[in-house]
Amino acid sequence: MSTPTTSSKDYKSYLADIEKVCEEYLVKKAPALPENAKEIIVKFGPWISVVLLVMAAPALLALLGIGAALTPFSYLAGLSGGVGYTLSMAFTAVIMVVQIIALPGLFKRAKSAWTLMFYVALLEGVHQLVQFNIGGLVIGTVISLYFLFQIKPKYK
Repeated sequence: MSTPTTSSKDYKSYLADIEKVCEEYLVKKAPALPENAKEIIVKFGPWISVVLLVMAAPALLALLGIGAALTPFSYLAGLSGGVGYTLSMAFTAVIMVVQIIALPGLFKRAKSAWTLMFYVALLEGVHQLVQFNIGGLVIGTVISLYFLFQIKPKYK
């Protein structure tokens, strides 16, 4: 029976390391957003998220329904995209759920809500990586993290 070593890291320490690197490059070394821009993002960001979630929900539900109906036919046709599609929908659903959980805290400017949005940005990055969308991974994730870390001090 083996015991865990002190050199093994749990996921929280990895996330803390990622956060430190992002803090270094996206706050200290990157140009800062003006304070009024940060305040506008923090003030209207949750409302924009609500609108986007409401707009995305029917599309996601429709895709899930259409995907469920057409998946057997894609296998019959010899397409193997069913697993990738299912994985993509799973990522999208998890990301949407975490965003919904974060919304009340975003309106209150809670640090816990900012942390959830940090997780959303990382999940979206992994989603892009799994889809082999390198442009979305690099550009989308870096831009998301840049804005997220610029407004981090506004959340307590």
